This record gives sequence, structure tokens and C-alpha cells, in this order.
Amino acid sequence: MSQEAVPDQVAPEQPKGLLQQMEELMAALTADLTRLDADLQSSADRLPPPDAAPVSPPAPAQGTGSTAP
Repeated sequence: MSQEAVPDQVAPEQPKGLLQQMEELMAALTADLTRLDADLQSSADRLPPPDAAPVSPPAPAQGTGSTAP
């Protein structure tokens, strides 16, 4: 004797209309873009101003003892 586990109430899955799917996708995209914009703005706030002198890495030390043939 086999019994299948069946929930008491099964809500039928209603297929979404194309317009509703597009609206949900656009809402998700807008939320992602808003979050990305906020991330970019906060990272731009941490950068030095564009008119600041660029920071260049230190020049290699001269006379380190290694000579190229």
C-alpha cells in the first residue's frame, strides 16, 4: 500500500502575463542599478580630487649592485 504525500491545499500556479514579468524584471533592474550607482558614488567619494597632484610610485633605487651584461 503506497501513500503519496499531498499537501492539503495546493494553490495552482498562475502563469504570469508577459507584461507582469517585464514589470518585475524592470523593477529588479532598477533596484540593481540604484545599488550600483550608490556603490560607485561612495567609491568616487574616496578618490582624491581630480586637480590633486598624482601620486607616482617611488623610482627604483640606483646602484643596487646588479648590472646587466
